[in-house]
Amino acid sequence: MMKFGIDRLIGEPALRAPLAGRRIALLAHPASVTADLTHSLDALAACGDIKLAAAFGPQHGLRGDKQDNMIESPDFHDPVHGIPVFSLYGEVRRPTDAMMDAFDVILVDLQDLGCRIYTFVTTLRYVLEAAAQRRKAVWVLDRPNPVGRPVEGLALREGWESFVGAGPLPMRHGLTVGELGSWFVKKLKLDVEYRVIEMQGWQPDAAPGFGWPLGERTWINPSPNAPNLFMARTYAGTVMVEGTTLSEGRGTTRPLELFGAPDIDARAVIKEMHALAPHWLRGCRLRDCWFEPTFHKHASKLNSGVQIHTDGPDYDHAAFKPWRVQALAFKAIRRLCPDYPLWRDFAYEYEHGKRAIDVINGGLQLREWVDDAHATPADLDALAVPDEEAWVRERDGMLRY
Repeated sequence: MMKFGIDRLIGEPALRAPLAGRRIALLAHPASVTADLTHSLDALAACGDIKLAAAFGPQHGLRGDKQDNMIESPDFHDPVHGIPVFSLYGEVRRPTDAMMDAFDVILVDLQDLGCRIYTFVTTLRYVLEAAAQRRKAVWVLDRPNPVGRPVEGLALREGWESFVGAGPLPMRHGLTVGELGSWFVKKLKLDVEYRVIEMQGWQPDAAPGFGWPLGERTWINPSPNAPNLFMARTYAGTVMVEGTTLSEGRGTTRPLELFGAPDIDARAVIKEMHALAPHWLRGCRLRDCWFEPTFHKHASKLNSGVQIHTDGPDYDHAAFKPWRVQALAFKAIRRLCPDYPLWRDFAYEYEHGKRAIDVINGGLQLREWVDDAHATPADLDALAVPDEEAWVRERDGMLRY
């Protein structure tokens, strides 16, 4: 039976010994639970040798109740534990001096999705930077990267840093939160007391979960639209749909596993994708479908859609490339309908004056490739493969498992 970092900290008093006499804060969300599904805040409070002083919530909140991007969470007072709960996705996204004054050590217990866009990555960076400035300690209670070790996508370009782009990472980074923290400490040259409570028994290459201990641990949504492992697998591609006029399936029961719109022909899109780059479609199965979102884009309209299936016998973890699958879908739509209004024009994660799709990808390259009628799949590979190979070399020095 594998153990997450929180389970080891609760179960091994020796690990907690350095926390004695220090004021402890917890950065967590709804998926921050022990093996028996006790929330980490409650589990830590039950340890007589831990002095809880504060809690922090990332995007979507400690309670995970906020559905969409740029819907902020307020600070509040926890009525059970009698501590302040500070929002890092409200009036501020970086911890303030007053917040930092509330604790000596912050425990970070966040379930990530293994994708640069997922904002918990950026929150981790901001917490580490604030801790280095204020001489506070950061301990990460490590959790699995549910999509394992594969690496994919363009690296974020300099000048494109944002709340969905904490640094020059590719879209799929292949690290755990604890490993990411080590990378930030090294990359940013942070002088900070940093410790990782490592997992025991994590096997990121083991079937059937390939990163997530499927059948061993209960999946709990780390954010409202992350309902299962299969969403996590597709997310590094389908998150790009947030920067388009297509629906990413918010308002359905399978968000970010499918995409579509009332005015596309999903069967034609799939056919064009197979014609353009069948080798990019290995490891998954595409199925045309219909869906009607109850809210968000194209709400209450019938959408012609494509669902990306990673839950059946066709799934091949090593072969599946979600970022390329979604890029190929955009290319297919552009080829079928050259004038299709694909790119959504709105502020994305507080970035104004930039196209959302460019903020998501950390640069212009993906959109320019889609819109260039002469650009081929080989051209996108020529941009992405060097980034991917360079990242593998860099991140391998961070691996703990």
